[in-house]
Amino acid sequence: MTADQDRPARATGRLTLDQLRTEVAEGRVRTVELALSDVQGRQQGKRYHARYFLDRVAGDGADVCAYVLATDVDMLPPSDFELVSWDSGIGDFQVRPDLTTIRTAPWDPATVVVQADAYLDDRPVEVSPRRILRRQLDLLAERGLRVKVGIETEFALYRGTHQRLEDTLHQALRPVSAKNRDFALEVDPRTSRYLRLLQEHLEHAGRPIEAAKSEAAPGQVEITFPYGDAVEACDGHVLFKRIARHTGDRTGLAPTFMPTPQPGTASGLHLHLSLWQDGEPVFAAPSGGLSATGSQAVAGLLTVLPDLTPLWAPNTNSYRRYQPDTGAPTSFTWGYDNRTCAVRVVGRATPHLEVRLPGADANPYLALTAALAAVEHGIEHALTPPEPVTGNAYADHTAPPVHTTLSAALDAFRAGPLPDKILAPGVAKHYAQVAQLELDALPEELGEEITDTEITRWFARA
Repeated sequence: MTADQDRPARATGRLTLDQLRTEVAEGRVRTVELALSDVQGRQQGKRYHARYFLDRVAGDGADVCAYVLATDVDMLPPSDFELVSWDSGIGDFQVRPDLTTIRTAPWDPATVVVQADAYLDDRPVEVSPRRILRRQLDLLAERGLRVKVGIETEFALYRGTHQRLEDTLHQALRPVSAKNRDFALEVDPRTSRYLRLLQEHLEHAGRPIEAAKSEAAPGQVEITFPYGDAVEACDGHVLFKRIARHTGDRTGLAPTFMPTPQPGTASGLHLHLSLWQDGEPVFAAPSGGLSATGSQAVAGLLTVLPDLTPLWAPNTNSYRRYQPDTGAPTSFTWGYDNRTCAVRVVGRATPHLEVRLPGADANPYLALTAALAAVEHGIEHALTPPEPVTGNAYADHTAPPVHTTLSAALDAFRAGPLPDKILAPGVAKHYAQVAQLELDALPEELGEEITDTEITRWFARA
């Protein structure tokens, strides 16, 4: 047996700290990316020499400028955020690695990625998306309820890498396919190769998919992930988007998570969720269908989500998606196995809820927090939902409509009592300021055509 054959196999996927130490000692890992999920749902942070990370950062954390949680997608310096501003000197907070989240990076065999949490004066930063979700999960846990989540995301593939399209100012954007290829197994070779490599890259990172399929809009595909822990699902999703773009670089394609990069496309981020108590699903009635708790959860979603819209539809382009006959909801309705509704009850024996409102650009931590806060509100107040829609919800004009602009959604977010009541102190104000940054950057007087400004701002960064 040779010396190479004597060596242990390279560890990939999700690593323990001890496995990381071994990989670093063997020279197979040289860089650690410490990643903080920002308000847009991107991974931001620093790259550390692996030995320095193990010696210093793994135990003590590191300092990062706090404005990464108080800015827009262009990283404009903060103005008047309570967390950080020019007046406060734009100081640091501490980021501490969550050492249960070490994953190998498919874009570089010598790199791993570690998710981080933000702290200020040894206390969690309450406006951090990951912290916001954890707090909501803790509130449900106090009721003896555990959350399980499955994420289903859609996005569109375009010809050319993001760099190439940026160099040409995104002129003449062409989807990889022009026709409705929904559920097609015979897809064009570029899409097939992309999906195959994407699956391999996700497995390398320890984030295997459940299924992949082509979708109805030009170039559109859908990826579903297995049911599991809520925070892990969101951590996996923000990493998935990086991997999706890396796979595009490898295959000469540009994936975009803009909900509507062209008219007729409506890419969503569907949240499948259920609550469990003592190992049993609480949404299921013994006779089938929804339990009383499940009905209260539906009522909470329909009551609360209108006032929390900026948390699940954060950008101007988000609102182009809410059009009839696109698969995106246009009103706050619910139904059994009804894809025209905002909330779809999936399954009869052990039903779960599919929240179809968020677009592909949504920050998963914030969108899921909004949904779970709404569910808890419905349970706490024993709310009763309206009758389920049994037909075409697009034709039901009696239900409250989904907001059609970010400005209208922000007005409701600021005016309603629920955001401040449901979220931790200061969180609603912080995210109202984030939404205002979007309105300041991209005025909403938009026609039917997708503008160059929208494309430049969000095509590669949603």
